[in-house]
Order: sequence, then structure tokens, then C-alpha cells
Amino acid sequence: AFVHGMETVLDRVRQGTVQLDPALVTVLLNCKDHVAVLMQSVQGGPPGAAFDAADQSGAQLQEQLRELGGDFASKGGAARPAAQAGQAAVAVGAAAADAGTTPADHWHLSLRFGPEVLAAGMDPMSFLRYLGGFGTVVGVMLVTERLPEDAEAMNPEHCYLGFEVGFRTTADRKKIEDAFEFVRDDLKLGILQPGSSHRAYVAYLREWWRRLSDEGALRTVLHRCGGLTNAEIDTALKPAPAAEPERKNAAATAVRGQAPERTVRVAADKLDHLITSIGELITAAASANLLARRSGNTEFVESTATVSALIEEVRESALQLRMVKIGATFARFQRVVHDVSRELGKQIALEVSGEDSELDKTVVEQIGDPLTHLVRNSMDHGIEPAEARIAKGKPPGGTVRLNAFHDSGHIVIEVSDDGGGLRKEKILAKAVERGLLEAGRTPPDNEIFNLIFEPGFSTADKITNLSGRGVGMDVVKKNITALRGTINIRSEQDVGTTISIRLPLTLAIINGFQIAIGKTIFVLPLESIEECVEFTATPGHDLTSLRGEVMPFIRLRELFAASEPASRRQSIVVLRHGGQRTGLVVDTLLGEFQTVIKPLGRMFSQVDCISGSSILGTGEVALILDVPSLVALAVARSQQALGQDSVAA
Repeated sequence: AFVHGMETVLDRVRQGTVQLDPALVTVLLNCKDHVAVLMQSVQGGPPGAAFDAADQSGAQLQEQLRELGGDFASKGGAARPAAQAGQAAVAVGAAAADAGTTPADHWHLSLRFGPEVLAAGMDPMSFLRYLGGFGTVVGVMLVTERLPEDAEAMNPEHCYLGFEVGFRTTADRKKIEDAFEFVRDDLKLGILQPGSSHRAYVAYLREWWRRLSDEGALRTVLHRCGGLTNAEIDTALKPAPAAEPERKNAAATAVRGQAPERTVRVAADKLDHLITSIGELITAAASANLLARRSGNTEFVESTATVSALIEEVRESALQLRMVKIGATFARFQRVVHDVSRELGKQIALEVSGEDSELDKTVVEQIGDPLTHLVRNSMDHGIEPAEARIAKGKPPGGTVRLNAFHDSGHIVIEVSDDGGGLRKEKILAKAVERGLLEAGRTPPDNEIFNLIFEPGFSTADKITNLSGRGVGMDVVKKNITALRGTINIRSEQDVGTTISIRLPLTLAIINGFQIAIGKTIFVLPLESIEECVEFTATPGHDLTSLRGEVMPFIRLRELFAASEPASRRQSIVVLRHGGQRTGLVVDTLLGEFQTVIKPLGRMFSQVDCISGSSILGTGEVALILDVPSLVALAVARSQQALGQDSVAA
């Protein structure tokens, strides 16, 4: 009864008879929370005292719904029961048929709901009522061909019914298809457009109504939904030379209709086990390839190469199974922004873009909490009160934006606001006070802004329920780093702040590029590599020229203090991350290999410039290099060297 009251109000909003204002939104969100409480009360067993108490607490919400959304029957829910709506629709159809309506001036819809639609909480009749919101239902014919002959075989939770519907509207086909958005996977929808001939109409119905054994029901639907007269029906049912092509055209229309996508639900644990098994298969295949090359047997080498290619296809398909859109994560922040803005007494809107960007489900599951903290922090500290915004010439309402996009094999998630920006001078003063910076030193802006990720660091004037204690931003950075990601800040005074999170698309298997220092092999993510060139540089400098552009580089041999002598010919691997390029000087380029990522133990988790490990075909361990750390290190060294040169000059 409680949910039906909500449904009635929402239906009136959809029809335009009730205005959706902030007050009604707040009440509806509170009702949604109350429904969750009701559900939790009965999950442990039959309704008891807890359920009765929760039900009584909802009386006030129902009263608020009546005040804002109009009165409704508290017990029955919708203002007009579904059965009455169906009878009314059929009556309308009969009247239209008597008026001699032709199929040329309206659409014909064939609806075949899946058996699980009722269990999913959907009422087929509600969709017919919704059609009446932007058109006129001129006729309805109930389709019962899927009903079991034996009543004992019927499942009371299954839907066995379908509908043939005559529908007149000025809307286009997409508008009609969108009306069934919520049952896209539980509905087969056929649409015959206005202007179709009577013979095409008959061919279309026969294509959809495959179990039709006589023409009695066919005549009924042509008369009731199509408005054809008996004479027109007789003519349409007569065979004609052009009947077969028209039947094919009608069938084509049905094919173009919205057919359900074939899907299978799989437990996440089973999917994770599949990815793990494929990782082991990749390692075993690498070992087999190595043995094949050592054997010198051409057929053996070709066979293992074929197996490796197939494994790579399986790997790509399996990883795609774990890719999900980030839109579902973004959607939850509409409620967060609504509630927090009311708590703060600020006018704040949320803008979302890039919802279709995909990444690994494991990453999605772990990114929600860091994003929540960043959004709340932007609302609390970033967006100014309305009075302060007006004084600065800004609109009274602020905006928080969530954006996601792919870049060089990573996904970048941005949390931005149009608030007051970070106060650089205040951050510097706090950093000097805490001993994080030497007095008088002014580092680059990005280094200053990143100080807010230090544990316990806060410049807030007062502590609120949301932030200001200096606890949270450091946890955000730790969580992002644990996902092999990076986080950076851009801010401009009185313009706003943007926090960018860069994450790998997957945490399991990557395309790697193997390099070597002596006999030690390292792995780089292939998507981070721009090119490989022969190394030439002036001794004593960590800068080189790449087609006229100065680029810093790191000698991997020096970074890891390799004791083996350097090779006579070295190469430089050009890495790109976040718009910056860095060179990596190595002894040998070994080429591209599929790489199964193994996490480092806790003892080695803090090793700089290393993000993981992988097992080679020989059984040896290869370390995976952390490209963001390498780029940051090279840039910092080059800036320090340039600063020393300028002082010496």
C-alpha cells in the first residue's frame, strides 16, 4: 500500500498533473529509504512488531505525499486499478473500431512480456497506462497463447500474457520504444508503423502470432486494434501475388523491433576464478613457447604460437566480461549531493558525463568510497555559501561535476567544482608549520596542492560533520595507490578545483613489454609506451633531445644499482603518463608479452617505482615497473638539475 501511494504520485508527475519540486523530491527520497526499512523488517521472517512500528512511522510520509501529490487510496495505491484500466482500454478500442479507423493512421504494437517480469516488480498494465500519457490507445487484444492448458502447471509468479495494441500518437518510434525501457530485457516488442497496407498488417500479425490456429482471433484483433471493417478484413485475408514480399517486409519490421538481449547471470566469484585460471594458462603457454623455440622444431613452434593466439582471444573475452560501466557508480551521487547540500544549506547541483566509460568491476567496487569523500569534500570546502558566490559575481548555486574518459589504456575520473579553489598560501604556511616544507621554499603548484593528501593535513577554519579533521584525503590517496592509480589536483583561486584520478582498466592481466638490464627482466605496461629509440645523450646529463624536444630520462641500471656491466648498445623507451613524457634507458628490448599481474607482498609494497610482479615462462619473477612513479621521478630530477644550473650561472 505504501509503495502504491508513491507510484501514484510518480505517475501524476509523469503525466504533468503534479509538479516535481525540491520538496516533493525530498519526500520521495525519504519514502524510498522507508521502503528499505520495511523490506529489512521482513527479511528475517514474517512481519512482526518491528514491521508494525516501521509501518506506523510511514504514516507521516504518506500524509506528506497526499499534500504534495494529491490524495490517493492508501490501501489500493493507484487511483485506478490495473483491471479497470485494461477494461477501459478495450472499451476505447471497441469504440474506435466501430468508427472505422484504418491502420494507416496509427501504430500497432505487439507486446510479449517475459515470464520473470512480475517477479521483477513490473506491472504490464502500467505500461499501457503510460502509453496513454503521450497518445491514445485505440484498442487492446489480450494474447493468451502461452497459458498452460493445465492450471496445475501454472506458476503464479510467472507472466503468461501478451497484448496486441492499436496506438495513435504523434510521437516517433524511439519515443514508443523508450516507454518500455524498464523491461527491455523482459519484453519482445514488435512495432508496425502507420501507413502499412492491410495485407502487410495481416502478414505482420501472423508472424507474431505463430500459434494462431484459426482466423477468428485474427479477425478480432484486426477489427478491435486496427479498426478494419469486415469487407477490408476479407480483402486482406485473400491470397495475392504480392502477399509473400509483404510478409517478408512485415517480418523485417518485427526483426527491427526491440528483441530482448540474451543474457546469463554469473556469480562474480566464478568470473574471478575464470580470470585466475586464464592467468595460469598464460604462464603455462609462455613456458611451452619457450620450450618450443629451444627445441628448434618448426611444427612445435607453430602449434604453440596458435595456442597462444587463441589464449589471447580468450583473455580479451574474459576481461570484457568483467568490464562494467561507471555510470551506476556515478548515479548514486545524485542522492549524496541532494542530502549533503540540504545539510550544508547550500544550493549545489551535480553534473555527470562519461557514464558509458568502462573499467574492471573490481576497480568500480573499490572506487566508490574515495569518490564519495572527494564529492563531499568539494561540497563542504569547495563550494562557497550563496552570499559569498553572489559577492564574487557567481550564480548562487554551485556545481559539482563527475566526468570519466579513457586515456592511454587508463580511465581518468575527474571530480571538479566551481568553488573558491584551494588557498595556496594557506597550504604553504600549514606545511611549513608542520615541517613538511622548508621556510622560504616555493615548490610548483601541483606539489603544493598534493600536500593536502598528507595524514592529518587540514587548512579548514572549523570542523564539520563532513570534513575538516585532516583525516580522509590521505586515505583516499592510499586507496587509489592500492589500485595502481594516481591522483592529482588542479586549482585556481575563485574559479574552482579539479581532482583527477587515473586508474588502470583492469587489475588482472595486461599487455606487457619486457625489457632487461643485464639478465634481469622488467615489465612495462604496453599502453604507457610511446616508442623505442636508440639511446644517445651527453654524459653527465639526464636530459636528451627527441626530435627537437627536451625529454628527461632515467637510467634503469642506476636506479636499481645493477652490478653487471652495461651493454655496448642501449635503448631508450619513451613513456607517456598524464601528458608528460619520460625516457627509460635499458640494455635490451625483449618485446610484447601477455603479463599476469601478481601483487607484491606487504614487505615490498612500499618499494618505489615497482607496482607488481609477474611469472615468466622460465619460472623466474619479473618486476612490473610503476610508470607514474618513474615519470614523476624523472621530472623532479630534471627540475632540480635545471634549478642548480640556474644558481650556478
